[in-house]
Order: sequence, then C-alpha cells, then structure tokens
Amino acid sequence: MKFAKIIFYVAGVYGLIVLFPQYFMEAKNSQDFPPPITHPEYYYGFIGVALAFQVLFLIIARRPVQYRAAMIPSVIEKFSFGIAAVVLFLQNRLAMPLFAAGLIDLIFGLLFIAAFLKTEPYSSD
Repeated sequence: MKFAKIIFYVAGVYGLIVLFPQYFMEAKNSQDFPPPITHPEYYYGFIGVALAFQVLFLIIARRPVQYRAAMIPSVIEKFSFGIAAVVLFLQNRLAMPLFAAGLIDLIFGLLFIAAFLKTEPYSSD
C-alpha cells in the first residue's frame, strides 16, 4: 500500500506541475512545435482532462486500497498518451520533448500496474 501511495502522489504532483502551466503556453507551444494550434478546444480540453486525472492520482494516493479500482483508468490515461507519443515519434511526427513526456507517462503507467497488483482489493467488511 505504501508503494501505491508514493507512486500516485509523485505522479499527481508531477502532473500538476507540468500540466497547469500549459494553460498559459498555447502561443509558445504553437511557435516551438509547429504547426500552430488550430483547434484550441482540443489543446485546452486535453489539459483539462489530464489535470482532472492528476487530482484523481492524489485521491488514490490518500487511500489506495479504497480507490484501487480507479487505478485501472489511471493506467489507461498514462498509456493513451505514452503509446501515441511513441508511435508519432517513430513516424517523425512528434518533437523530442513531447516524446520524452510520453516515455515518462509510460513509466508511470507501468508503475501504476505494479501498484495495482501490490494493493489488496478493497473489502467493506
């Protein structure tokens, strides 16, 4: 249980630190990683959903046994970006910094699986 607490806490704090500033970096990201963002609703929607998951990670970190089932969508959240980042990078369609972010998500996804397996199922008894 302690393993899950640490992993989900670190993931949540890291994610908040990395993602929240993105709300103010649309113009810079458009310039640094062309082409420019043409559908800001996807950009801001991605950030919003990702931030919501960071909050979920912090909730899981407080009570991993009780919220063990929430670890499954957490793994999907990490792998959905991580796998896409790898595929896009291999197609030369993704910049190195975003590829690195995808690898970090893949690592967290694997750690989430380990946390899920090490955490006992919740019992209301």
